[in-house]
Amino acid sequence: MDIKNKRKWLLLMIDIGCFFGVYIAIAFIAMHSSSSIAINREGYMLNLTVFLVCLIASRVIIRVYSNVWRYANSKAYLQMVIADSIGGIAALFITYSLNAQLQTYFGIWQSASVVALFDVLTLTSRFAYQQYYRHLNVSITDLNKIGVAIVGAGQIGSLLAEELLYNPSSHYRPICFIDTNNEKIGGRMSGLKVYAENEKTIELIKTLPVQEIFIALPNIDNAMAAKLHSFYSQTGCKVKMYDFPVKTSADENGENKRVLRELHIEDLLFRDSMKINNERSEQYYKDKCILVTGCGSIGSEICRQIAKLGPKKLVIFDIYENNAYDIQQELIRKHGDKLPLAVEIGSVRDRARLDTVFATYKPDIVFHAAAHKHVPLMEQSNCEAIKNNCIGTANTADMAEKHAVKKFILISTDKAVNPTNVMGASKRVCEMVIQCRTDSATSFAAVRFGNVLGSNGSVIPLFRKQIEKGGPITLTDKRIIRYFMTIPEASQLVMLAGAMANSGDLFVLNMGKPVKILDLAENMIRLSGLRPYEDIDIVEVGLRPGEKLYEELLIKDENLTKTDNDMIFIEHDTPLTREEMNANLQLLQQAVSVAENNGDSDAVRLALKKVVKTYCDPEEINRNAEESEEMKKSE
Repeated sequence: MDIKNKRKWLLLMIDIGCFFGVYIAIAFIAMHSSSSIAINREGYMLNLTVFLVCLIASRVIIRVYSNVWRYANSKAYLQMVIADSIGGIAALFITYSLNAQLQTYFGIWQSASVVALFDVLTLTSRFAYQQYYRHLNVSITDLNKIGVAIVGAGQIGSLLAEELLYNPSSHYRPICFIDTNNEKIGGRMSGLKVYAENEKTIELIKTLPVQEIFIALPNIDNAMAAKLHSFYSQTGCKVKMYDFPVKTSADENGENKRVLRELHIEDLLFRDSMKINNERSEQYYKDKCILVTGCGSIGSEICRQIAKLGPKKLVIFDIYENNAYDIQQELIRKHGDKLPLAVEIGSVRDRARLDTVFATYKPDIVFHAAAHKHVPLMEQSNCEAIKNNCIGTANTADMAEKHAVKKFILISTDKAVNPTNVMGASKRVCEMVIQCRTDSATSFAAVRFGNVLGSNGSVIPLFRKQIEKGGPITLTDKRIIRYFMTIPEASQLVMLAGAMANSGDLFVLNMGKPVKILDLAENMIRLSGLRPYEDIDIVEVGLRPGEKLYEELLIKDENLTKTDNDMIFIEHDTPLTREEMNANLQLLQQAVSVAENNGDSDAVRLALKKVVKTYCDPEEINRNAEESEEMKKSE
């Protein structure tokens, strides 16, 4: 017999013993009562048997013995009371049905007293065992556990405190609660003092044996998370959340159980994550052949999204075989044979290779995410930006038209707005390439958004590595600001654009308040349990070539139309004709030839400025940056 069944049988024996003790006591009292009728032995035994069987059977049926009583809560105790009530009523009904005279031998009130006292006695035994077990596990080793203060003296905080107090495997020891409710302040919950959250809280925590702070509040948005993190980080303690797991990709399903977790930088975005209705996407992509070029952070996430929607075929096309292999293996592990998947290696610069891939799979939809995106690298290798971004996009768009693709979605960037660098200007050319094709049977559209948190080459991985090495964190300029979104937000926006786009549409996102990179760096240091400028220093290294202090607000243009999603807009731009765009591409190709033959990289920049009228030197933007609407919004 295993331990679980032994425990059930032991509890059963204890309950039977409790019942006999109570029944005999009540019978003894009844026999010696002056108003008592003499008890018939046969009727007494039958009454005893019926009540015992009914009460125990009721507990078995309602699964009282399945509870682990050392961790029992109020629900388990209520379950026992309900079981005994049902069992007692059933016993009274049976005894009357067998022989109404039985109740003259042992009256109704005596029977009810047996049930009530039996219930109280067994409840007491369970509670005593629970308290004994908890006391047994609160030992001297608790002094070596990490002391924590719990922010939120509500139901969530109380459940967390109980778990930490009485779970022997817990590494934490609750010290106190902190709350804003005056009715709770000064009182105790789970034996812990409740302190007020006010201007004295920080100094108070410093006097207590608290090393970490757990936030256990319901329905916390990003703004509140950022505020609480900033406030409690002043204590020098590490701040954690008792909350639902954060999705790190749109493919992950959120759990319904709260967990104790580290805060993520996504929690401190200073705006709530954008919610996008994916019903239209789910209907649109089902049973279609979809080609994704480029398997970077966004391209890979688009592949994950599409894989869930039942495509007829998912085709991945990338020059970098490691990225293609990684996403291929991930999708195979998750979906197996249910996902029709093909991976092709090749470059968007190679028209013949593109032609072969399009002819083989005949995709219905193309997501064009293949591009060079690193600003400093493209300043140095501007010919590659033109060949890969501009010419590559034109090649892919041409093949889409040739092979009757229904929809083509370009992944663009906020750096294409008034660009100050080759990368941003090249992406603006990409937008122009697809916007000029309004007469095409293929519907072309672009999606423009800001920096993506945690994407390859973004500041988050860079800062994390610098923190792991002990610092310092390097900033190009402490005034610099950027707009941010998460990888799931970016991928969902792209997917929705693909479902709703008409030819020539340029989708932009209301990205809310810009974030100071300095604040981002300081928060990442605090999230690591360290102190900015004390444990990890932050130093300026100067703006990189082509870098500006801020990116323009995407939705300040008057030529915008709101979609049915309040966060997504369509920018209306006057496109060039195909002839004008082809002439521009020829101009850029000629500049590349000149640069490669003569080593004159300025030829490419001059050509880009002729094609992209808004392309300017970063000094022109940075000179008056402090007066810009964007910089003022970040203050």
